[in-house]
Amino acid sequence: MLVHLSIRNLAVVEAVDVTFDRGFHVLTGETGAGKSIIIDALGLISGGRGSADLIRYGCDKAEMEAAFELKEQHPVWAILSKLGIAANPGDALIIRREISAQGKSTARINGQLVNLSMLREVGESLINLHGQHEHQTLLHPERHLKLLDAFGADDISHVKARYQEAYSAFQQVDREWRELQSTSQQALQMLDLYRFQLEEIAAAALKPGEDELLSEEKVKLSHSEKMMDSVSGAYNLLYGPEGLEAIAKAISRLEDVASYDPKGISPLLEQLKSAYYLLEDASFGLRDYRDNIEFNPDRLEEVEERLDLISSLQRKYGDDVKGILQYYEQISLDTDMLENKDERLEKLTTQREELLQVALKEAAMLSEVRRQKAVELAQQIEVELKDLQMGRTKIEVKLEVADDPQGVAWKGRLVRLSKQGMDSAEFLISPNPGEPLRSLSKIASGGELSRIMLALKSIFARHDEVPVLIFDEVDTGVSGRAAQSIAEKLYRLSGTCQVFSITHLPQVACMADQQYLIEKIVTAGRTMTRVEHLEEDGRINELARMLGGVEITDRTRHHAQEMLKLAEAQKDAK
Repeated sequence: MLVHLSIRNLAVVEAVDVTFDRGFHVLTGETGAGKSIIIDALGLISGGRGSADLIRYGCDKAEMEAAFELKEQHPVWAILSKLGIAANPGDALIIRREISAQGKSTARINGQLVNLSMLREVGESLINLHGQHEHQTLLHPERHLKLLDAFGADDISHVKARYQEAYSAFQQVDREWRELQSTSQQALQMLDLYRFQLEEIAAAALKPGEDELLSEEKVKLSHSEKMMDSVSGAYNLLYGPEGLEAIAKAISRLEDVASYDPKGISPLLEQLKSAYYLLEDASFGLRDYRDNIEFNPDRLEEVEERLDLISSLQRKYGDDVKGILQYYEQISLDTDMLENKDERLEKLTTQREELLQVALKEAAMLSEVRRQKAVELAQQIEVELKDLQMGRTKIEVKLEVADDPQGVAWKGRLVRLSKQGMDSAEFLISPNPGEPLRSLSKIASGGELSRIMLALKSIFARHDEVPVLIFDEVDTGVSGRAAQSIAEKLYRLSGTCQVFSITHLPQVACMADQQYLIEKIVTAGRTMTRVEHLEEDGRINELARMLGGVEITDRTRHHAQEMLKLAEAQKDAK
């Protein structure tokens, strides 16, 4: 669970430190007080994208830190181990996120620097955040298949992985097959050009690195006369009376007197002898180098002609010899493909058909598993909706094979294959007995969408082991008994995970185990948000405000007190 949250300089929050416990938590307060900023901070902690716009005006950076206490068996420990992050299941897990005024974001897990994708992978196993408008995703049928696959992941994922492997193999061959089929008269004209280019490059008989070696040789040949003069001069100086001969005489003279002062003269004598031998080796080297200097105008002309040829090829085919040879290999393959087009196309057609049948077989198996899970998901949603004052609602997760005139043949139809299979899914609803099942997007109200999404979240919470579940105004569009049913559902959910909810409904707030008041205050001319953990009197006052608006009366306080008592009785009975 989340045990502590610290926020610094995020939007209107200057400094907030909040400690949390198990169970159901609500965040309440006036509209615009900053409740969503707390949720935004947790979103950033779990890997959401941040920007400099989130930083409090006049500050250099925003900082967020969250501490989690988790069971030793929780999946996050395996994820941390895979990512190479040191963690001990017996200790708290600390996640820290900073966003600078320059837009740079840094994140640390237990003090270890991580990138955003690593943070997101860890965060997804810790926090499930239901945004203020997330229930609107139910209005988009193209997203329903993802929800079905998430629900049936235990049975669907390995079948889906097998299909995707088969589909990827088919797609690779299909792409080559289509490219080869599309080769036209223009491509055949390219064949003549490729043949000419291959012949031209092959005739040059290029060798890797040849251009660099020739350029070096050209420099030497172009300056051979000057090099001969300088190297010969240097050799003659070393071997002349001012070179080795002079050093040899100096050595002889010191040897004559070394015995008179061996400590003083002997080291100097050794230095001179070492210098003599080094210079002698150098002079021999200069002599050999001189003897190998080539003064050859014919060779220079030959090198220059070769470099001109390479330069001409470079202008056409590559920046250097390596690039030219790479181009040669590529057009060799293209030429071979064009010359053997019919034979290659025949092989690809056979291979494509074989891989297509494998992919279709796997897709059909995936569809069958999905159909089973679609029935199970619809049944579970209906069960959850009974607790949310939608007991007469009928749900169907309609699964169909998607037709596509440009698709592949399957059982006498043309169907669309994609990475997700060949299915399309859509949630259908009949809110009232006697009405036909119709698309959610056409008949569901905002309150119904909120409750259906809450039902889905309740179902998923039993499967995904995410310890923190956050709802940002999931009760939008509901009131009365429906609001009470949502409150009871959220409370029951908190028995399996830690639940947080931003709410404006007193029915929801009174069912919470912990309540936090979010409010804006002005200090020294600056607006800031503060978070206060409410005890019993504070909760009564806040509920009275939610019931009666700005003015809190004895009657609204009494009503609030009664609501809390009834809520406690309901919780004790569950």
